[in-house]
Amino acid sequence: MKIRTYLLMLSILVAQNIFSQINNGIVISLDSAFLLVERNSTQLKISQSVSETAQQSVLVVKNSQLPTIDVGVSVLYMGDAAILDRNFSNSFNAPIPHLGNNFSVEASYLVFAGGAVTNAIEKANLEAQVAQLAHNNNISDMRFLVAGQYLDLYNLYNQRKVFLKNIEQTEVIIKQVLAKQKEGMVLSNDLTRYELMLQNLKLSLIEIENNISIINQSLVVTLGLPAETIVLPDTTIQNINLLQQPMSELMQIAEKNRFNLQIAGLQKDIAETEIRLVKANFYPAVAIIGAENLNGPITFEVPPINKNLNYWYVGVGIKYNVASLYSSSSDVRLAKSRRNIANYIYDAESEHAQIAINSAYTKYLESFDKLYAYEKSFQLAKENYAVINNRYLNDLALITEMLDASNMKLNAELQVVNANLNVVYSHLKLLWETGKL
Repeated sequence: MKIRTYLLMLSILVAQNIFSQINNGIVISLDSAFLLVERNSTQLKISQSVSETAQQSVLVVKNSQLPTIDVGVSVLYMGDAAILDRNFSNSFNAPIPHLGNNFSVEASYLVFAGGAVTNAIEKANLEAQVAQLAHNNNISDMRFLVAGQYLDLYNLYNQRKVFLKNIEQTEVIIKQVLAKQKEGMVLSNDLTRYELMLQNLKLSLIEIENNISIINQSLVVTLGLPAETIVLPDTTIQNINLLQQPMSELMQIAEKNRFNLQIAGLQKDIAETEIRLVKANFYPAVAIIGAENLNGPITFEVPPINKNLNYWYVGVGIKYNVASLYSSSSDVRLAKSRRNIANYIYDAESEHAQIAINSAYTKYLESFDKLYAYEKSFQLAKENYAVINNRYLNDLALITEMLDASNMKLNAELQVVNANLNVVYSHLKLLWETGKL
C-alpha cells in the first residue's frame, strides 16, 4: 500500500512539473485526486487534528494510574512571636529563630476507586476511536465530493466534443445549402434555419466552456492545486471494475465498514461506560500514601527549639464522598437515559443505512438499463439522421425534417455520454454508502 501511494504521488508531481512547462492542462487520475484531497484538504486537516487530540487525551487519562508525588521546599524569615493575655493585654515579644525551612515529600497511589480509572481510560479510548472514524468518514465524504466534481468535469469535456462535432457537421450542411441556394434549389429561409441552429450550438458550447471553467476551479481548490491548474480527467475512469455483489452482501459490507454505523455503535459503548463511571461514585477511593517532612525551627515548643524536625509515615488512605449516596442515583438515571438515546440512534442509523444502500443499489442497476436504452436510441437516431440527410441531399426531405433529425441525434448522443458516466457515479455512490470509497 505504501509503495502504491508513493507511485501515485510521484506521478502527480511529475504531471505537475509537465504542466508548469507546457501550461495546457494535466491528466489526473481519480486515485491521484483522492490522494491530493487527503493531503491538502483543510477540512481533513481539522478532523485529523481532532483525532490526534483524542489520542493524546487517552495518554493524559492513563496518567491517573500513576502515583502522585508532591515535593515542597521553602525557606522563610520568621518574625518574633507575641505573647499576651486572653484579654489582649500585657503583651511582650518572644524571640524565635528567624531562619525557617521546610522540605516535604508526599506520595500516593490509587489502588481502588470503584473502577473509575479503568472506565475513564476505556471511555477515552472509545472517544479516540470515534474521532478516528469521524476522520475516516470525512475522508470518504471528501472523496465522494471529488468524484462528483471529477465526473462532472469529464462529462462537460465529453459534451464539448459532441457539440464541436455537431458544429462541424452543421457548418458542412450550411455549405451544402449555400451551394443549393446558388442553384435556386432551396429558399433563403432554409439557410437561416441552419444558421440559427449553428448559433444555438455555439452558444451552448460557450455555456459548456464556462461550466468547465467553474467546475475546474472548484476541483482545483478542493485538491489544493495552484489556481491556474487545468485538470484533464483520465479517460480510463470508464474502465473501472464495477461492483458485482448482490444486495445482501453489500449490507454485510456496510455493517462492517459504514463509518456512521460504527460511530453509532461506539457511542452505545461510551454510554455503557459512562454508567459504570457514575456507579463508581458509590465506592470509596483507597490509596497507599507515604510522606516525609523536614521542618525547622520547632515552633510548637515554648520557647522554640532552633533545630530541624524530621518525620515520615506510610499508610492507607480512604476517601468517600457521602453526598454520592443521594446524588449518584440521579446521575445513574441520567446516564441510562443517554444509553437509551444512543441505542435509538444506532437503530435509526442502521435503518438509514438499509434505505440508503437499497436506494443506491437500485439506482446502480437502473444506470445500466438507462445506458442500454440510450445507446439503442442513439443508434436509431444516427440511422434516422443518415436516411434523412440522404433524402435531403436528393431533395426528398424538407429542411425541417433535417433539423429534427439533427437535434434528435444530438440529444441522443448527449444522453449516451451522460449515461456512461452515470454508471461510474452510481458505482462510486454505492461504494460510498457501504463505507468502501
